[in-house]
Amino acid sequence: MTTALQLYSMRDCEDQIALLAQLPAMGIHKVEGYGGVYGDPAGYRAAMDANGVTMPSGHMALDDIENDFEGTLAIASALGMSRVFAPYLEEKDRPSTEQGWVALGERLGAAGKKYADHGITFGWHNHDFEFVKQADGSTPMDVLLEAAPNIAWEADLAWIVRGGQDPLHYIKRYGDRLSAIHVKDIAAEGTNLDEDGWSDLGAGTMDWAGLLQACRLASSDLVYALEHDKPADPVGYASRSASAFKTLWENTHD
Repeated sequence: MTTALQLYSMRDCEDQIALLAQLPAMGIHKVEGYGGVYGDPAGYRAAMDANGVTMPSGHMALDDIENDFEGTLAIASALGMSRVFAPYLEEKDRPSTEQGWVALGERLGAAGKKYADHGITFGWHNHDFEFVKQADGSTPMDVLLEAAPNIAWEADLAWIVRGGQDPLHYIKRYGDRLSAIHVKDIAAEGTNLDEDGWSDLGAGTMDWAGLLQACRLASSDLVYALEHDKPADPVGYASRSASAFKTLWENTHD
């Protein structure tokens, strides 16, 4: 088991390098990368090394992967990633038919083969739109995983809930495809509106005790990346959520 902090949660921190020095005191020694920290990979790696922080996984935009694979590989290698996930599609780029999602799956499968040649696991990170049934009755997430049997999945369980589906069903159905879990919480309805309805881990409505137990049963080799899409207090969020995760983990069992 690997616990990490998705650095997108911390994007509003003014000094990203100084932030690395604060993380170990919170019990955070691993991070998950995103585009905002890739500008100077060598410099960022040096700062991670100086603070005893590693980056086992990171996000890479599919456009970047397809247009400059070697560039994404160089970033991943410099930062020490062993897992890379494509994180998102703009609404204008999202397929609207099963055939469209199959084509996207084939693109992801091609990217996965390229990374595999360099010993890196590649997969998809979901939001909510992959769980909204298409007019033809298909569910995009199912189509993607079936069309690209060689890719892994970073399952954002809170987005599955927001997509109207049951994350436990997906953990059980695709447990052998899981490589990472995004761990975040949904605030009670009508609260935390300034944070887009998200909350600190353990302060919301998600049954994380049950979800973690299901994840542990599915795989013993997962990255658990703490995330909040819009925290009002990023450093406080990270500290509180790391503590909450530690307690949750200690209270669940394989």
